[in-house]
Amino acid sequence: MAHGGEADGRTGRPAGGGSRSAPLRVDAQRNLEHVLRAAREVFGELGYGAPMEDVARRARVGVGTVYRRFPSKDVLVRRIAEEETSRLTEQARTALGQEEDPWSALSRFLRTSVASGAGRLLPPNVLRVGTGPEAETVVPEGAADAGQSAAAGARVPQQRVPVAGGEPAVDAYGAEAERTGGVPALLDVVGRLVERARSAGALRPDVTVGDVLLVIATSAPTLPDPGHQQAASARLLDILLEGLRSRPQS
Repeated sequence: MAHGGEADGRTGRPAGGGSRSAPLRVDAQRNLEHVLRAAREVFGELGYGAPMEDVARRARVGVGTVYRRFPSKDVLVRRIAEEETSRLTEQARTALGQEEDPWSALSRFLRTSVASGAGRLLPPNVLRVGTGPEAETVVPEGAADAGQSAAAGARVPQQRVPVAGGEPAVDAYGAEAERTGGVPALLDVVGRLVERARSAGALRPDVTVGDVLLVIATSAPTLPDPGHQQAASARLLDILLEGLRSRPQS
């Protein structure tokens, strides 16, 4: 919603008094697409801590152009993270709906997600994966009852990831985005993939939703050569998939 004195997103001039929202000019739309593509690339390579100046440089626009479309870095981060969360959710739903075999469904989701590179752009709050019984838990909103909430929490352990200097990582995506940015839907559908594979005896009983999302994130290394990157991702995912499989009791 436009406010008085707000810069017009199409021209950079103050917005006029008209109440109608005109479509973006062709060049403004092109700039927006360049910025979004550059943001995905920069954040995918350097993480969400990368500065807006790097995004502008990659998009070949002035940093003012970026800020006219996204008034703060948090707004841009949220846009990219929401898009990638939605993409992963749709990939999980497709695997769940088209694969009858539970292990095939889970492995298809992992292979598709890793190949798309979406794991590099997951919201930071999704990747707080802890180990051990003392790990905190994330319980998606909207769980049908307390039992479902407890089960969901048990599947999604959390840890605070430290950064240089020992300070806790800043979650630019934020708790509000966890509620509104599609994260609960992602956790729900991946949880169903995990539960099906576990119930079928194909998945190790200690594997959580957080583990699965961490596999997606860590199986997408950034290497200078695209061919090497693709081969490395496929090889690493094969190894991790074997680690997820259940083994006969000795």
